[in-house]
Amino acid sequence: MKKYPFYINLLGCLAAAIVLSSCHKDLDLQPLNSNTAEKQYSTLAGYKQVLAKVYGSYSLVSSTGVGNSDINVPGITDAATTDFVRAYWNLQELTTDEAVCAWNDASLQSFHNLNWASSNVLIQALYARSLFQITVCNEFVRQSTDEKIAARGFKDADATEIRHFRAEARFLRAFQYWVLMDLFGRPPFVTENDPIGKYIPKQIERADLFNYVENELKAIDADLVAPRQNEYARADQAAAWALLARVYLNAKVYTGTERYTDAITYASKVIGAGYILKSDFKTLFMSDNDEANTEVILPIAYDATNSQNYGGTTFLVCSSHGTNPPDNQAFGIPGGGWLGNRSTQNLPQVFGDYSGNADKRALFGPGNLEVRDVLTFNDGVGVYKFNNITSGGATPPSPNGVLCSVDFPLFRLAEMYLVYAEAVLRGGTGGSSTTALQYFNALRTRGYGNTSGNLGSISLQDVLNERQRELYWEGFRRTDLIRYDQFTGGSYLWPWKGGVKDGRSVDAHYSLFPIPAAETIANPNLKQNQGY
Repeated sequence: MKKYPFYINLLGCLAAAIVLSSCHKDLDLQPLNSNTAEKQYSTLAGYKQVLAKVYGSYSLVSSTGVGNSDINVPGITDAATTDFVRAYWNLQELTTDEAVCAWNDASLQSFHNLNWASSNVLIQALYARSLFQITVCNEFVRQSTDEKIAARGFKDADATEIRHFRAEARFLRAFQYWVLMDLFGRPPFVTENDPIGKYIPKQIERADLFNYVENELKAIDADLVAPRQNEYARADQAAAWALLARVYLNAKVYTGTERYTDAITYASKVIGAGYILKSDFKTLFMSDNDEANTEVILPIAYDATNSQNYGGTTFLVCSSHGTNPPDNQAFGIPGGGWLGNRSTQNLPQVFGDYSGNADKRALFGPGNLEVRDVLTFNDGVGVYKFNNITSGGATPPSPNGVLCSVDFPLFRLAEMYLVYAEAVLRGGTGGSSTTALQYFNALRTRGYGNTSGNLGSISLQDVLNERQRELYWEGFRRTDLIRYDQFTGGSYLWPWKGGVKDGRSVDAHYSLFPIPAAETIANPNLKQNQGY
């Protein structure tokens, strides 16, 4: 049975903790459910229920029905497209050599073509999702200050536990600000210290946001639970260290200044925290990947019965399969198969003979290797990395044979090995080339099942290729290609880059997405990114 993470268990009993206030005491109103902030936050259980909403805002939308969502994006007719993983994946993967989509939707096709505009509703979906979770985090942080905790009578262990909750909310906020920094550069910036209501946020520069994320993650370290000591799917110190390592690896892109030594420092802290590579790569992405998973540092949890959502890993599994019943049954989606996403030839070919059994990370299905027509589903190889079957071969419960229970890894040990190796090769200090090679080869040993694929030395391009073999379809590729100067321009081409079958050079301004047009119209403080 799937072990439900705490926020799936608690969200069902969570009443909205929203205070309705007016500008005049005679017009003070209470919510119809009579649940005020003072009531909601009067107990430790009440705090934890709201923390469940903070986490749940990653992966839960208001309804799986058409047109219903917990965020408002004009033009979105399917709530599932506003799920964080689905929205993030579209921007991070469909814009690269790792994925194409056959759905004839202009907002999707512009990602392959690298010609999107500020009116793209799927860009706005991710932007709005990140800001929504930041808003939820801000309110929780506002309600969990030391002054609030003391005023509400919490002491000793309960007060300490609430401080842990607050640190987790600050982590999740920092994570979403990193997402906005990476994809949009200069988002609006709001914290718990800003007014509620008719407040027009100011725009923050990318380098300033980098400093904020860095300082937040360091400031909460003492209040986060020690590595591997928190409840499943909740952030701990290692999650914050892992995000710092990721941010430092990309610091030159964000600020113009290299921070590779810091990347080594924080990757090493995670590596030294007791995580262990799972022996079987494919089980990292199966429906029981919440059980005995020694490698994943922090996941987003999905459950087909209790947190129904057609985004997330349901999207990743179903959109990569066709309508062949035996195939769908074999991957735990007997009612699924959406004829949508698959790979360009560059992804399977990074494995060499991907159809053989050498590197078992090459989890691909049928299809023509060459994408001759993006809108033809069988052009391009199916990517079967995410799998709704358990590691024991069972199909988990699903109300319709479509919804999946695979958790999505946000951070895992393998990424930290590769961060360490790349940062050493880029000149960071505090590590060693010998250790970097050992970490690199540890991933290849797992992939091959032996040392036959190990290398005697590695280059930066080797690390980029290994990141693709290890992390494909997990939302890394766009950020990686930008860091290597291979995303825009013409130094590296892939099929349908720039909307041309063999690929073409594209302008550098596509390294950032535009601030959605609706936002720049509504907020005069926002200046559009260059080129849009």
